[in-house]
Amino acid sequence: MHVLVIGGTGPTGLPLVGGLVDRGHRVTILHRGTHERPETPDVVEHLHADPFDEGALRDALAGRTFDLTYAMYGRLRMVAEVLRGHTGRVVSVGGVPAYRGWMNAWLHDPPGLPVPIGEDAPTVAAPEEDEKGYRIVRTEDAVFAAHPDATHFRYPYVYGPYQLTPREWIVVRRVLDRRTRIVVADDGLTLHHHGYTENIAHALLLALDQPEAAAGKIFNIADEEVLSVRQVVEIVAAALDHRFEIVSMPYDLAVPARPLLAQPLPTHRVLDLSRVRTDLGYHDRVPAREALARTARWLAAHPLHGSTEEDTLTDPFDYAAEDRLIDAWTAARATMPAAEYAPEPRYGLAYSGPGGRPRSRAEFDA
Repeated sequence: MHVLVIGGTGPTGLPLVGGLVDRGHRVTILHRGTHERPETPDVVEHLHADPFDEGALRDALAGRTFDLTYAMYGRLRMVAEVLRGHTGRVVSVGGVPAYRGWMNAWLHDPPGLPVPIGEDAPTVAAPEEDEKGYRIVRTEDAVFAAHPDATHFRYPYVYGPYQLTPREWIVVRRVLDRRTRIVVADDGLTLHHHGYTENIAHALLLALDQPEAAAGKIFNIADEEVLSVRQVVEIVAAALDHRFEIVSMPYDLAVPARPLLAQPLPTHRVLDLSRVRTDLGYHDRVPAREALARTARWLAAHPLHGSTEEDTLTDPFDYAAEDRLIDAWTAARATMPAAEYAPEPRYGLAYSGPGGRPRSRAEFDA
């Protein structure tokens, strides 16, 4: 099979192209040529053109046909139209902001995205709800109008080598800078779904392997395990043999924690993966905890100080300000008076874990 990958040199494009070559497919990648990667197999053909420029894309594809095209980069609405007559199937990539409330949690009352959220959940219906999300939904419609049997994947934030929004760098840089304290909001309990590059590429390959099961459908894709912000901090630190004092503050005070939350509320953003698991048989190739540790070690070996990727995180790494806040919070907590209750509130009679209801007998009766 001759497969065209529009993109192919980014975080998920690299493992996708490697997987296609390993399967024995003939692979062509179309990209601007500004990010040639040593990981790209030598047998891959390169077409250099700008997939944001309709004329350049049409010129590059003139007289060419492909059995399947992965549209992972460029102006997807335009790319889908240009691909008419040039490809048998299309697998396209979009984003989870299509869901109503993913970016604007106040569209729900009380604020917060439903958990988990499946592919049939309401999408952004008007620009005034969320302009970016509205454009993403209209683009999805355009893909299926041009290619009714297309397969479309909604991406969350992606992590791994070459990621564009490297959340883990927020923690890794503090490790490299020998920070001993890090601030999280509300004990870092927020769940925010991410996807490891190799796992997401695996899902894209499953769509190629199972055309009938994938045709005409939209799929959520992300890691099977959703890690909390606190777990991310702890796993990254452990991967680099570091230990933080994790300082929990109420969300409205925990200003340094905003870049890790990546949203203006500590509410959850969790995807329902039932469809991709049931229809395509998806399971993570790399468990989320191991994937996160690998990413931490990669970032430590490829530091991002002063990079564009670091700038996207909007973390100033202002440690003096962080220390002033942590010290003030610690001092304020020390002034809290002891509260006495009669009787003391507990966790409910149904709870039998640590600190819960004691057993009624000293010896366990089997």
